Amino acid sequence: MTGADVRQRTTLGELARLFLKLGTIGVGGPAAHIALMEDEVVRRRGWLTREAFMDYLGATNLIPGPNSTELAIEIGRDRAGWPGLIVAGVAFIVPAAIIVTITAWAYVRFGNLPAALALFAGVKPVIIAIVVQALWRLGRTAVKTRWLGVVTVAAIVAVAAGVNELLVLLVAAVLSSLAVASGRLTANDRTGMVLPIGIFASASRPRLGAALGAAVGVPTAVSLWTLFATFLKIGSVLFGSGYVLLAFLRADFVERLGWLTERQLLDAVAVGQVTPGPVFTTATFIGYVLGGIPGAVLATVGIFLPAFVFVAVSGPLIPRLRRSRLAGAALDGVNAASLGLMAVVTWQLGRASIVSIASCAVAVIAGALLATRRVNAAWLVIGGAIAGIALGM
Repeated sequence: MTGADVRQRTTLGELARLFLKLGTIGVGGPAAHIALMEDEVVRRRGWLTREAFMDYLGATNLIPGPNSTELAIEIGRDRAGWPGLIVAGVAFIVPAAIIVTITAWAYVRFGNLPAALALFAGVKPVIIAIVVQALWRLGRTAVKTRWLGVVTVAAIVAVAAGVNELLVLLVAAVLSSLAVASGRLTANDRTGMVLPIGIFASASRPRLGAALGAAVGVPTAVSLWTLFATFLKIGSVLFGSGYVLLAFLRADFVERLGWLTERQLLDAVAVGQVTPGPVFTTATFIGYVLGGIPGAVLATVGIFLPAFVFVAVSGPLIPRLRRSRLAGAALDGVNAASLGLMAVVTWQLGRASIVSIASCAVAVIAGALLATRRVNAAWLVIGGAIAGIALGM
């Protein structure tokens, strides 16, 4: 029995309105989306406890696909069953897909990214403030023991050093379970997390600079079926960050199929990162460039469809895992490590977003308003956009 079965269920209209809003204002990538969802679903509406929210977040980190979109789907399933699963996911994806499609139309028509994207410079510092607040609140829930504090710190160090995110999560889960099973979950075990993670050095992550090379000619004929199948494959197997998405896209669309130039690929990734909603709407941009509206639709459906399937299969198992002592310990470890991953992304995003006195001021003001008043994040995002335009950020 899920949480939605014993609490008052949420209507599909409420789910649609919330996730349409989040899909429209959610600039800043998965960490920002998670922070906005936590603010709306846990803090404001009380739909989930922080413990349940962290359990769902930890679970989405262990399955392929876009984490924040899968979290939206999880929340929808919890609150309104199978219809909620579909409504929440679709509502979160559609605004971003429409915005990216319009951007792609302008790109194809005028040959460059619209200048209007500059307004997001004012939004990003606000997003940093929102994410930091969410990290603080979620950390108080996820880091329940000294051991889990060590797990979080070790995850931060490992990911910053370049260790694969999935490997970090798996090591956190295994060691947390072993610690509970052995009955030695004490402060003396604090080095037991750092050393195993440090052993697993992953291959160097692909850098954006590595994608700069000779242009590849784009053929006039593109198979929509191949386009759909390629994005379906990527959505089914992709773990990790936007850099990993870039690697998959480059391997398939630049090198194997030869449908995109290096410049087009980088423009597509840039659009996915600076527009609201899931970063995976990069697929929407590529689909439109290659096949117009039909291509945009098929690419979007292809890359997001596996997320719905994975959540539908794994979501009902989470309450059962929590009831198991060892599985619950593993989930605690994953939650703590997920917090570490989110902290690293926040640091990286902050370095790229807070680059001037004006952006720093916007971030500080937004943080102060969040800390002292229950200001709705949507209003802060709008205020950041206005500030960005007014100050010429």
